[in-house]
Amino acid sequence: MDPVEAEEQQTEPPDDEAYAEADPTGRFIRYDEILGSGAVKTVYKAFDKLEGDEVAWCQTRIDDSVMGSSEKMAQLNTEISLLKTLRHKNIQKLFASWIDENKKTVNIITELCTSGSLRQFRKKHNKVGMKAMRGWAIQILTGLEYLHSQEPAIIHRDLKCDNIFINGHDGQVKIGDFGLATFLHQRKMRSIKGTLEFMAPELFTGKYNELVDIYSFGMCMLEMVTCEYPYSECEGKPWIYKKISEGIKPAVLSKVEDAEVRGFIEICLAPAAERLCASELLKNCFLQKDKPIPAPAPPISVSLVSSVTKDGRQSASFMLWKGEFSLKGDMHVTDHVNLSLRFPDPSGK
Repeated sequence: MDPVEAEEQQTEPPDDEAYAEADPTGRFIRYDEILGSGAVKTVYKAFDKLEGDEVAWCQTRIDDSVMGSSEKMAQLNTEISLLKTLRHKNIQKLFASWIDENKKTVNIITELCTSGSLRQFRKKHNKVGMKAMRGWAIQILTGLEYLHSQEPAIIHRDLKCDNIFINGHDGQVKIGDFGLATFLHQRKMRSIKGTLEFMAPELFTGKYNELVDIYSFGMCMLEMVTCEYPYSECEGKPWIYKKISEGIKPAVLSKVEDAEVRGFIEICLAPAAERLCASELLKNCFLQKDKPIPAPAPPISVSLVSSVTKDGRQSASFMLWKGEFSLKGDMHVTDHVNLSLRFPDPSGK
């Protein structure tokens, strides 16, 4: 065999059998490389053949009670369809989804964030300044503000650092994993789903609104600052449930030494009736600290000169100016008032 021909054969890309699975359209192919996993879901690295981009393929097992209910399956399809319409820089894009009834899984294709979850990123980089964390907080709240402004409002219900993703090269943060998201008009459901450590107390009553996500955001902020999971001092879920129900904050909150940071977190963890929404929290002075201070407005200057003309009439001239804006005037007691206004046009003339 010719050496050049042999080298060409060795550098040929692998055939399509190298992937593990394809979506029904054949556009997306899944590899066996696992990016993350949970109790009922696994996230794989995948590839978009149409756009030539790497993507994430989330595969979640469906409970038999859902599979056996046409009403619940229809509701699941409706929720996923609505999530596809979301377009925001701080919300993970959803490209495709389908239900595999044979394997009893929901498959969702989303954009791939290069550095994984915020929890993974924070554990990898344990020296993160408060300015960076404020930037993350602003992005998360901006994403929540968008979700909660939808009609009806979209509630994530399982917000935690594991479900927030980051592109490490530019610090862009995106909320993702809406597997447990629900909508405001369904808030009377009494099923308790989510991650206990991040759940607001009112979720246990079944009567809640979008502010449960703000409570969860407060717990995310606590984990970002301390690198510790909330309620890690508790042995078992019953103890965690008891503390949350009684309004007892996680012990790790006492480790937050900066009073301003701790105060901001406690605002997020306030009782539902006192809890602020995302829009209000974004105005908090703690998050505004890194914004440039605007230059002070130029002062208003006024001059007034009185005089007497040759014929004995009293007159006065005045001038008012502020920056490039000026107003001149001459006033005669027994006559009229002359005004001259000067200001720059859009071209600066």
